[in-house]
Amino acid sequence: MRVRVRTTAITASLAAVGILASTGPAQAAPARTGAAHRTGTLQCQGKGVDPAALIRYRSDIVIKAPLSTVFKLQADVERWPSWQAPVLSIKRLDPGPLRKGSQFRWRTPAPATPTTPATTLEITSTVQQLARDSCIRWSGPAIGDGLRIDEGVHVWTFTKVKGGVRVQTEETWTGAQVEADVPTATALLGAGLDQWLRELKATAEAHSGGPCP
Repeated sequence: MRVRVRTTAITASLAAVGILASTGPAQAAPARTGAAHRTGTLQCQGKGVDPAALIRYRSDIVIKAPLSTVFKLQADVERWPSWQAPVLSIKRLDPGPLRKGSQFRWRTPAPATPTTPATTLEITSTVQQLARDSCIRWSGPAIGDGLRIDEGVHVWTFTKVKGGVRVQTEETWTGAQVEADVPTATALLGAGLDQWLRELKATAEAHSGGPCP
C-alpha cells in the first residue's frame, strides 16, 4: 500500500507513494524489465530512493505517445482516479501545477485478511523533486487501521526514445509491518508498479491516438 498473514490486505491496493496493485487483466503488454534488485538507482535531480530500504523494486515500459502527454498524465494527480481503479479519491493540498513541495492526499482500499479488518489506506505524498517532462520524486506514509507503511520513496523518469517515451520507475518501502516479510512485500510492490506502468501506457496511448511518428 503485508506481513506474513497480512499479505492479501495489501495486494489489491498498495500503490502509494507508488503502490497500485493489479485489479484485472493488463490492458496493454508492457515492454519492461522489472527487477527487485539492480545496480544503481533512478534519480531525479540527483536524488533517488532510500538506499537503506530492504524493500525495493524497479521497472520500465515504452509508451507510444508524445513525452508531453505521458508526463502530463502522470503529473495531473487529481485525475488519477479516472484511469487507476484502485485510487478511490485524491486531493491536492496546495494550488497550482505540481512542483517541488506539492502535497496530495489519496485513498485506496485494502481488503480484510484473517488477522486484519478491511481498511482504507490514506497516503500523504510530498513531491521532493520535479523536472518538467523529465522526472518526479515523491515520498510519504500509507496508513490504515492495522496496516502501515512508514515511508515509500518513489522516483519516475521519462526519456524520449524512437517511437515514444521510456518510463522508468523505482520505489522503496520502510516499516516494521512490510519488513516482516521482505520477499512478499517486494513481490507485491513489483506487481503494483508493473500494473501502474501498464495503465499509464494504455491511457497515454489512447489519449494520443496511437504510436508516435
